[in-house]
Amino acid sequence: MAQPAPTLEQERLCALDRYDVLDTPREEAFDRITRLVRRILDVPIATVTFLDAHRQWFKSRQGLDDGETARELAFCDHAIRAEAPLIVPDTMLDERFADSSMVTGGPRIRFYAGVPLRTSDGHNIGTLCAIDTRPREFTSDQVGILTDLAQMAMGELELRRLATTDCLTGAMSRRSFREEGGRAVSLALRHGHNLICLALDIDYFKHVNDTHGHGVGDRVLAGTAALCQELIRKSDLLGRIGGEEFAILLPHTPRKPALQVAEKLRAAIANQRFEVGNVTVRITASLGVAALDRSLPDIDALLGRADSALYAAKAAGRNQVIAYQPAEPEKATVRRRVLKAGRISFNNRQSSIDCTVRSLSETGAGLDVFTSAGVPKTFELVIDSDAFLRPCQVVVQTEKHVEVKFV
Repeated sequence: MAQPAPTLEQERLCALDRYDVLDTPREEAFDRITRLVRRILDVPIATVTFLDAHRQWFKSRQGLDDGETARELAFCDHAIRAEAPLIVPDTMLDERFADSSMVTGGPRIRFYAGVPLRTSDGHNIGTLCAIDTRPREFTSDQVGILTDLAQMAMGELELRRLATTDCLTGAMSRRSFREEGGRAVSLALRHGHNLICLALDIDYFKHVNDTHGHGVGDRVLAGTAALCQELIRKSDLLGRIGGEEFAILLPHTPRKPALQVAEKLRAAIANQRFEVGNVTVRITASLGVAALDRSLPDIDALLGRADSALYAAKAAGRNQVIAYQPAEPEKATVRRRVLKAGRISFNNRQSSIDCTVRSLSETGAGLDVFTSAGVPKTFELVIDSDAFLRPCQVVVQTEKHVEVKFV
């Protein structure tokens, strides 16, 4: 399949980034739409899907276990390139899909219908999908129903931009946290007071969901957020910025006391107990700590540093606190929050892995990948839309994320 032009794809990714939806928690408004797709159209699988540079990620899914798949396997990658709905009555009879592992293996897709989720300025950022495990036809009325529901999904996407609170945990929504955090950063820089950001991620949270179910996972998230809220000051800000990731801003707090707060949170989370029948569920969390300084222009840059420290804590074994330390202090520069299509190029440019560039500076980058298992320690990062090519060395590597410095 021909790849989209780099400039057009970058425009699409910029449109997706404006909604700030990737890796956000499940929301009932979108789950309601996928349930309606299943019931009205009588299909076993329905998804609200968004595509970044390297994967398709499901904001809502019914009938699927995985929360994301590699973009190269995605039927939706074909759907977002079309103006009209993509209907595939029998995947085994379509040369584009007949050999796909999504057809020959689980979930054994035999029928696919996908309607692009199109922004007001004409960018297809995702799809609403109806999927079956048997061949079938869709009438024009059924295509119309799926199209109407896709428009409802876009309406919900617009509404969530206005939400200020995460309904499950009571923490601030990611967008609200960034807005309030932006004001806190401006005040701290203007008046010269301390501001610390903590990035907190629950370790092995997927195992909790897989073992005990999403209901228990929700209890863990809500309980952890409540515990954090109890242990921080009323003037501090707590936001849920990912499925199991939270961020905390500590105004007027020097670095050493902030590290003590982070350690107190880590220990308290490790001491939590969640009773599930006769089983006691225990969790741990990793935390990254970053201090605001005048080299950081905004909340995204501060979050980027806290995230870098968080990735280091996870890579070092989890259940610990690590403070941000630039590898080369004299060359430290600000990481910009971005959403760009990139390629990890190696083996004399004979091999490549798609990646999504999530942060970028003059000295390094943060890259999301579907799996980091095959990523070499040194490679070239290519961003086609920017005519960008830099040799890299891996600094921190987790299951789906790679932090690199340019060499």
